[in-house]
Amino acid sequence: MTFDRDHWQRRFDTLRQAHHVPGAALAVLADGELHELAGGVLHRRTGVPVTPGAIFQSGSVAKVYTATMIMKLVDDGRLDLEARVVDVLPEFGTPDPEATKSITVRQLLSHTGGVTNDFNLDTGRGDDCLEKYVAAAREVSLDLPPGVTVSYGSLGYVVLGRLVEVITGTTWDQALKDLIFTPLGLRQSMSLPEEALAHPAAMSHLGEPGTDPDPAPHWDLIPRAFGPAARVLVSAGDLARLAKLHLDGGVAPDGRRLLGAETVAAMQRPEGKTKDKWTVGSDAWGLGWTLYDWTGARGFGHDGAAIGQYAYLRAFPDAGMVVALMTNGGGARQLYADLFRELFAELAGLSMPDPFEAPEPAPAVDLAPFLGTYRREGVDITISETDTGGRIRYAFTGTMAKLSPPIEGDLLPVAPDVFGATGAGPSFSEGLMPVVFSRINGDLYCFVGMRATPKVA
Repeated sequence: MTFDRDHWQRRFDTLRQAHHVPGAALAVLADGELHELAGGVLHRRTGVPVTPGAIFQSGSVAKVYTATMIMKLVDDGRLDLEARVVDVLPEFGTPDPEATKSITVRQLLSHTGGVTNDFNLDTGRGDDCLEKYVAAAREVSLDLPPGVTVSYGSLGYVVLGRLVEVITGTTWDQALKDLIFTPLGLRQSMSLPEEALAHPAAMSHLGEPGTDPDPAPHWDLIPRAFGPAARVLVSAGDLARLAKLHLDGGVAPDGRRLLGAETVAAMQRPEGKTKDKWTVGSDAWGLGWTLYDWTGARGFGHDGAAIGQYAYLRAFPDAGMVVALMTNGGGARQLYADLFRELFAELAGLSMPDPFEAPEPAPAVDLAPFLGTYRREGVDITISETDTGGRIRYAFTGTMAKLSPPIEGDLLPVAPDVFGATGAGPSFSEGLMPVVFSRINGDLYCFVGMRATPKVA
């Protein structure tokens, strides 16, 4: 089917308003053409409308940009995927010397290196901020042994960003321009907050589910050092253009080859299975990409969150279709689910997986083995039992404690080692928050948001 712009603009506006999303931008690559739509406001107090070229925070989608640069360096023969990170970057380390010697570039790209996620250290605004971060991260414990399973880890992507700096001899921010933005002609893409001043930029909004959220007290709280894992500022159209590079086998719109065809294919091949198959609707990870299987159709993409702003990217090569959605608050996850389900069904005949839900009647599950405290850098998880069933308390610690309140909710049984937690809010999931328990090498872990947290008490 061809893309009916008026129809999709109406659906976009209707769904955005229904889910209390103040402003959003949508880009759809279909029938060989990129269509860009916008709706709502950048900031509810100023009332400035969202335009197709508006800039949003993409959160963890930044990892795709870092992965693309790493694979470009591999393509050029300047880096080996199987290289031990410490051999290329001697400043890298963990408290476990043997693990330090074994972690490879491939493992960090595929989230199988065992590193943690929420070491959100601010090392300043200088060009040496990544170098300082990697040095400080030497004292941060691994969440699990390297190579055993996928556990989402942003720390590893900061390390990969530092690898980019060492190999290219420039900053990660400048390398983004040199290796991706300029060759692809991406004019609404940047990494430093001051660069967004030249563009209409979306403000984050926060609020209770089912209400119109208010502007957040701060626009951007991500340290510069965390950029390779969590900050690329981008329009929906430019995000779709990056995905199109991968959809087109590494060839830019002007015909230049930026990545080898085999390199692009390798990024989209499964590297590891996830214990949590529901948070982003995926059971496998590639080299940078989240991988999807929608009733046999293979796709790739990534989600991102940045304290009130949420980004969603999905690409399906066989359908020749890419959809990128950028939002600035409210029920973003519900907007994504409803809008993408309709777009892919009508334009490509693809069916999204059903939402994660607790079955009725609930299965009988023994919660006792899972009770206790789980801890990793920046996060404490408490699993307890009440007269009415299980409870979870997911609390950030350290600097992150000031940015996000604890998530507390009931645990509803889904399977013997899988639960759905209430209380996560409308932008974390379509409904319940997946909570998965797994024993690895004899130790018990709790997976929330695809992140492994070991039991400590």
